Formats: sequence, structure tokens, C-alpha cells
Amino acid sequence: MKSFLKKIDFQVGGFTLKGELQFPEIKDPPLVVGSHGLEGSKLSAKQMVLSRLLPSKGIAFFRFDHRGCGQSQGNFLTDTSLEKRTQDYLGAVRHILDLNLTSQKLGLFGSSMGGATCINAWESLGALGVEICGGVICSAPVQSRTIKNIPFQADGNRPALPLSFFKKNLLFNLLDKTKALHHLLIFHGDADEVVPVSNAHDIYTRMQSPKKKIIHRGGDHQMTSKDHQAEFAREMLAWFLSVFKPNNKNQQCRDHKEGKDG
Repeated sequence: MKSFLKKIDFQVGGFTLKGELQFPEIKDPPLVVGSHGLEGSKLSAKQMVLSRLLPSKGIAFFRFDHRGCGQSQGNFLTDTSLEKRTQDYLGAVRHILDLNLTSQKLGLFGSSMGGATCINAWESLGALGVEICGGVICSAPVQSRTIKNIPFQADGNRPALPLSFFKKNLLFNLLDKTKALHHLLIFHGDADEVVPVSNAHDIYTRMQSPKKKIIHRGGDHQMTSKDHQAEFAREMLAWFLSVFKPNNKNQQCRDHKEGKDG
């Protein structure tokens, strides 16, 4: 299926954020909005997979750089927190839906901290009247205290991070918020060296059905295994196609929007 790329700037909290919308050549396609990891960007590997696969099957995908990342305005050290990234995500969803290039049916995608951002944003999106149909998250922390191998050292994209940065900006516990989740597919490696797989089990146990959990044996945080990447692409695409399926899952979207059990 033919698709189009539209570069998009939008404003959140006084910052100009940069994103790209890949949308198929059909009327009112459903929309998935992605949130990248702590040190990622809209060019992260999983974001690129979604931008290639989803539009080919009639689903629009929007990926963007959170403030202080990639091409967006902001300072990573002073402008990064779960709450600020949640504000970015809510702003991205509102902006894209207001463009009227897609339907109002929304799927969420997040990797690592992006997964935590999706969990944190879920109820707020529902309160805005957004029709959440489901989502996919990878290696997402639900309790920050479980995170290992904190990236203190500087790299090519950001300065060194002091412990005070994590204590001030990245302490959270989202267990209560997982109860609002539904139609969610979880990926996690059981050898994740950054976010222990116990986070995936905690999310899965508390969330609503329908739900699915795929645990990659020997899988690391970055999903470096080619086999795991292939399974991710295949299962992610099938999941989003199922939650957006006409005359079936979309009724469940409406039921959840109205507060019914799906």
C-alpha cells in the first residue's frame, strides 16, 4: 500500500518538537503514536520498523523526538522526566488527531522509558476522549527502583548524568496505572540487563484483558537478537491489525471508552 511522509513540528511546554507522520493512502486510517526510550530518538530501530510496516497495512504511524532529544528543542539534562515526556506524548497525540489526516482511533507504542510514558499517559488520553484501541510496549519499567545499569557516563548524544538527575526526575511507580491498560502486547527479554523482566510480569498481572506477553529467552534490553527482532515485527503488526479490526475490536474500543469491561 502506498504511503506518504509528512514532517511535523508541534509545540509542547514552550518547546518545538520534531516528528514524522507516515500515513497510508486511505481515508481516515487508525493512528499509532510512538515514544522512544530514555536515550533514543524518532530514529530508534523499533520506531523505524513501525514506520515501515504499519502504513503498508493501512495504519498511520507518528514518531517524534521528545524534548532534549534528537532534533527537538530542550536540554536533555534539565528537561527530561517521566512527567515531561508524558506531556510531550499527550501533545503529540492531540496535534496529530487535530490534523484530521487519520481517524480518532489510537494505538500506543513505547520502548523502555517510552513504554513507561505510554502507561503514564493512558488514563489522561482516555480523559481527553481519545479512543484508545490498544498498544504495544517493549522492555518497559513500571517501577523505577528496579532499573539496573543506570547510564551515568556521557555519550555522543548527551552529557554525563549525575545520580541526582535520576533521583529528581526519574523516580516513579506506575503499578496502579497498569489497571487501566487493555488490549496491550508486552515484549521483554528474560536476560534484560537494564529493566528486569519482573516489570513485564507485574504489568501483565494487573492489566485488563485482552492482553498478551511475549518473553524472549535470553533477550537483552536492546532486543539485539535477529530472531527476537523478527518476532517483534511479526507479532507487533498482527496485534495492531487485530485491535483496529473493523466490526470486532473497535466495538471493544468503544466499550472501554464508555467504561465497560472489554
